Amino acid sequence: MKLMTALVNVALNLSINMDNTQRQYEAERNKVMAKRANDRLELLLQKRKELQENQDEIENMMNAIFKGVFVHRYRDAIAEVRAICIEEIGVWMKMYSDAFLNDSYLKYVGWTMHDKQGEVRLRCLTALQGLYYNRELNTRLELFTSRFKDRIVSMALDKEYDVAVQAIKLLTLVLHSSDEVLTAEDCESVYHLVYSAHRPVAVAAGEFLYKKLFSHRGPEEEGMPRRGRQSLNGNLIKTTVFFFLESELHEHGAYLVDSLWECAGELLKDWESMISLLLDEPMPGEEALTDHQETALIEIMLCAIRQACECHPPVGRGTGKRVLTAKEKKTQLDDRTRITEIFAVALPLLLAKYSVDAEKVTNLLQLPQFFDLEIYTTGRLEKHLESLLRQIREVVEKHTETDVLEACSMTYHALCNEEFTIFNRVDIARSQLLDELVDKFNRLLEDFLLEGEEPDEDDAYQVLSTLKRITAFHNAHDLSKWDLFTSNYKLLNTGLQNGDMPEQIVIHAMQCTHYIILWHLAKVSEGSSTKGNMVTLRKQMRAFCLMCQRYLTSVNTTVKEQAFTILCDALMIFSHQIVSSGREQLEALIYTPDSPLQAELLNFILDHVFIDQDDDNNSTDGQQDDEASKIEALHKRRNLLAAYCKLIIYNVVEMNTGADIFKQYMRLFNEMLSDLGCNFDRSSSSFCGIKELARRFSLTFGLDQLKTREAIAMLHKDGIEFAFKEPSPQGEGNPPLNLAFLDILSEFSSKLLRQDKKTVHLYLERFMTFQMALQREDCWLPLISYRNSLQAGGDDDTMSVISGYSSRSSSIRTKKAKPASTGKRKLPEGEGCSTDAVWMNQEQNVQTPVMMPSPHLTSTVLRDPKKMRPEESYMGVYAMTSEQQHQQLPPQQHHHQTPMDYNRRGSGLMEDDEEPIVEDVMMSSEDRLEDLNEGMDFDTMDIDLPPSKNRRERSELKPDYFDPSSIMDDSVGIGLLLRVQ
Repeated sequence: MKLMTALVNVALNLSINMDNTQRQYEAERNKVMAKRANDRLELLLQKRKELQENQDEIENMMNAIFKGVFVHRYRDAIAEVRAICIEEIGVWMKMYSDAFLNDSYLKYVGWTMHDKQGEVRLRCLTALQGLYYNRELNTRLELFTSRFKDRIVSMALDKEYDVAVQAIKLLTLVLHSSDEVLTAEDCESVYHLVYSAHRPVAVAAGEFLYKKLFSHRGPEEEGMPRRGRQSLNGNLIKTTVFFFLESELHEHGAYLVDSLWECAGELLKDWESMISLLLDEPMPGEEALTDHQETALIEIMLCAIRQACECHPPVGRGTGKRVLTAKEKKTQLDDRTRITEIFAVALPLLLAKYSVDAEKVTNLLQLPQFFDLEIYTTGRLEKHLESLLRQIREVVEKHTETDVLEACSMTYHALCNEEFTIFNRVDIARSQLLDELVDKFNRLLEDFLLEGEEPDEDDAYQVLSTLKRITAFHNAHDLSKWDLFTSNYKLLNTGLQNGDMPEQIVIHAMQCTHYIILWHLAKVSEGSSTKGNMVTLRKQMRAFCLMCQRYLTSVNTTVKEQAFTILCDALMIFSHQIVSSGREQLEALIYTPDSPLQAELLNFILDHVFIDQDDDNNSTDGQQDDEASKIEALHKRRNLLAAYCKLIIYNVVEMNTGADIFKQYMRLFNEMLSDLGCNFDRSSSSFCGIKELARRFSLTFGLDQLKTREAIAMLHKDGIEFAFKEPSPQGEGNPPLNLAFLDILSEFSSKLLRQDKKTVHLYLERFMTFQMALQREDCWLPLISYRNSLQAGGDDDTMSVISGYSSRSSSIRTKKAKPASTGKRKLPEGEGCSTDAVWMNQEQNVQTPVMMPSPHLTSTVLRDPKKMRPEESYMGVYAMTSEQQHQQLPPQQHHHQTPMDYNRRGSGLMEDDEEPIVEDVMMSSEDRLEDLNEGMDFDTMDIDLPPSKNRRERSELKPDYFDPSSIMDDSVGIGLLLRVQ
C-alpha cells in the first residue's frame, strides 16, 4: 500500500508536468509564425509524449496493485492489514482527488465502516474527515453521503468510544458542508450524547450541538447589544434552556455545561445576561420565561459558575482533579473575582424574588460557596452582605424542606471563615438565628411533652419544623454550647413510652442527637476537653445506642430504618478502630455490641433487606406500580445492607454473620429455580443480578485475606454443599439441580488464600465423580469455571465465564494436563487458621478420584460456515465445511479457527450489486441497516487518470463492465463486509 501511495504521488507529479507542458506547447503554437520556434515545439511534443508514456506505465502499475492487492486485502483476515488499506486509500483520494475521489473507490470505505474491529472503523472515519474538511470536495461526496449517511450517524453510538468520537466529528464536518444533509432525527441522535459519561464523546456532541443551534446568525442579529436580555447571547442562553428542558434530563445540567464548555465557554460565562433574563421585565412583545424555564436557567447558571471555579468535569466524567497550568489558574482567579463582583450585588435580589420557590432558592444559596470573600471588604460591598444575610434568614423562616435548610446551613458555613474580616458580622447573624431557634424549640418541647395532654397537629408541626432547622444547622455547625442532648433524648424516650410520637419528629431527633455526639467526639479527639467531658460523652453515646436499639422494634418501618442506619454508623465510629493513628486516649470510648444487639441487627437485615420487591410496600406508599418508587426502595435496601457489611468487614460484629448473609443468595437462587425451572438461562437478568450482587458482596471483604479467612472458607464449604445437594431430576449423568450456583460462588474465589484454594479444590472433588470431570457441555460450565478459579498456582482473580453459548458455538481450548494430588491436605499453620476449618481436613471414606485439569475457556466462537453454492468453491478455507477443516488441520490444532467469519447472502456483490448482511456494532439496539449501496456502480474500475486540459482527447472515466467469470480470479466471493460477531 505504501508503494501504491508512492506511485500515486508520481502520477500526480506527472499530471502536473503534463499540464505545464501542454500549456507551454499551446502558448508557443499560438505565437505568430515569425516568432514561433519550431524546435521548441518539437521538444515540447517529445516531452509530452514521454510524459504520456510514463503516465500510462504508472497507470498500469497502479491498476495491477489495486486489483491484485487492495481489492483482496481490504477484507483481509488480519485487522491491521484492513486498517492499512483503508488508511492508504484515504490518502490517495485526498492527494489525487481528480482520479480517486469517486464512488468506485469511496464504496470500499463505506463498506468497511461495518468492520467488526474498531481500529478499522476508526481509520474509515479519519479518512473521510480528511475529505469532508476540504469544502471544495463536498459536491463530489454528495452521492456517498446520501448512501452512507445513516451508517455514519449510527456510528455515533459505536461500542468503541474512539470510533464514536470520530463519527461525531465527521458529522460536524458534514454539517459544515450543508445544513440540509442531516435530518432532524439524525441530529437528535447526536444531541443526547452531550449527557454521555464518556467526556470525549460528550465534548464532540457538544461541539455538534453548538454548530447546529448557536453558530447561525441572521442579518437582524448583527446590531444586537453584546450583553443583557436583548443581546444575542440572551437569545442563545434561552435556546440552551429550551434544549435542556426538551432533553428531560433536568438533574444533569452539570453534564450539559461541561459538554459545551470548550466550544461555548464565553456564552456560559455571560452571567450578566443570565441575571438580566431572571430579574428584568420582558420588553413589549417579548415572551417571558416560564417558571420551569427560570428554574432551568438558574441550574445552568449554577453549573457554569461551579465549572469556572473548580475547573474540573462533574462526577463520573474524570479521574480526579488535574493540575492546572499557570494560564488556567489565572483564568480561574479572574472568573472567581468576576463572579463575586456580579453576584454579591445580584444574589440578594434573586433570593428576594424567588424566596418562596424551594428549588430555585436551593440552587441560588450555593453560589456564595464560590465567592472570593475578600472582595466584600476590598470592593466595599458590606451593605450587599447585610442584604444577603437578611435574605438567608427569611428563607430559613419560610421553608422547612431539608434541601433548602441544608443549603442555608452550608452558606453560613462558607461565609463564616475566620480568615476574612466579614467573619464577625456573619457569626453574629448566625448566633442570633440559632439562639432564637433553640429557645423556640425548648419552649415548644416543654408544652409538647406535658403529661396527660395529647399534642395536637399544630404543636407537632411547630416542633417538627423547628427541629428540622436545628438538625440542618447542626450538620455543619457546632451547637454544643446550647446543650441539645437532654431535650432530644427526652423527646425520644417519650416516643418509646407513649408510642404515638410522629415518625418525622423521631427521625430528626435521632439525627440531631447523632450530630451532637459526633461534635462532642470531635472536641474530645482534639484533646481540648477535660476528663469529665470524656465520661459524659461515653454515657451519652451508650445511652443513645441503647435508645436506637429499642427503636429497632418500633412498628414504623421508616423509624426502624433510621435507627438501624444510625446505630451501624455509631458502632463503626466507636469500634476498636477509634484508637488508631495514635488516639489511645479514646480507648474508654470503645463500644462493642453484645450478642443480643448483634442478633437484632442481623434479624433486621434478614427481615427488611432480603425481601421481594412486591413485599416492600412501606417505602412506596402503596404505589407498587411506580417504577421510580421501586428503584428508590431498592437503593434504600442496598444502603442498609452496605451499612451492616461494614460492621462485618471491620470485625465490629462476629465474622460468621457473613455466612448468614451469603445464605440469602442461596435462598434467592432457590426462588429463581422455582420460577424459571432447572434448565434456566444463565445469561438471564435474574441470574446475572444475583451474580452481580455476589460480586459486590465479595468486594466488602476487603484486601486483608487473613482477617476474613475463616468466613470465606465457611462460605465456600456451604456453597459447594448447596450446589451438589439436590441431584438432577432428569436422572444420573445430568448436572445437579443447583450446580449453576458455583458460578455465583466463583465470585468469592479471589478472596481465598492460595493454599486455601488447594484445600477447597480438594473438598470440591469429594462431591464429583470421574464422569463429571470429563464433561464439557455448556450445562457443566459453572463447575469448569469454579474449578479454574481454584486451580493451584493460578491467578487469584476469579475467572469470568460468559454463559449462554450453545454447544455449537462454544470453543474450548485444551491445555497440558497437570495431575492433581490426591489424599489429605492440611491448612498451613501459623496463619490464623481456625479450628472451624477442620471440615477441610477430615478423613475421606471414599478415595478422591484423580481429577483432570479444566481447560481454559476462550472468548472465540467457532462458526459453521454458511452453505455455499457450487460455483463458489474457489473460496478455499472459507467455503470448507467444518469436517473438511478438521481433516486438513493436524489433530493438535483442531481448536484453532479462522480469525474472521465472513457471511454472504445471495449471489456475489459484484454480480448483483448487493451488500452482505452485516450486524451492527452499536451500544443500543437498532434495526438492521438497509442496503446503502442501491443504485451505485460497484464494479472494480481501472485507474484512469483524468485528461489534462488541452491534452489529446481520451475516453471518459467509466468503469469496465465486470465479467462474472472474473469472480473466480478476484476471490470476491468472500464477504466484502466483516460480520460483527
